[in-house]
Amino acid sequence: MDFTIRAVRPEEHEALGELTAHAYLADGFLAFGEDDDYAHLLRDVARRAAEAEVLVAVDTDGTVLGGVTFTTGSGEWADIAEPDEAEFRMLAVAHAARGRGVGEALVRACVERARALDGIHRLVLSTQPTMGTAHRVYGRLGFVRAPERDWKPLPDLDFTLLAYVLEL
Repeated sequence: MDFTIRAVRPEEHEALGELTAHAYLADGFLAFGEDDDYAHLLRDVARRAAEAEVLVAVDTDGTVLGGVTFTTGSGEWADIAEPDEAEFRMLAVAHAARGRGVGEALVRACVERARALDGIHRLVLSTQPTMGTAHRVYGRLGFVRAPERDWKPLPDLDFTLLAYVLEL
């Protein structure tokens, strides 16, 4: 790997927030565009880092290539994780860094982090149906679909997130 995965640093919060929001916007993953409330949440890396773990992929020159938020089922950032599970969300890779294995390395780091925690037996995630590239990464790493855990983040919209689970 020609990049490093580690905890995000405060001086990288803004860069990672913009990278994440831009990736979701450019890929059409925000239903309401720039005004989507989720875009504001994606940009707020300082809050995520204070309330969960945020991992970042950094190039050898210090350029932020991508990031992900990791939490346990007891954490405020967990959407679907139960107490004996960990969860990751907000996985994003800069368009210029795609194809280098950054996304897969970030997911692997979450798997390693979950395996290192006592009492954690599964790693879970939610993903949009249109995130096909991410689905392939999850499959390669042993995650399986858990349709019984699919859910709607906005009950008034016809929008369902797909659940994946990895037994640790």
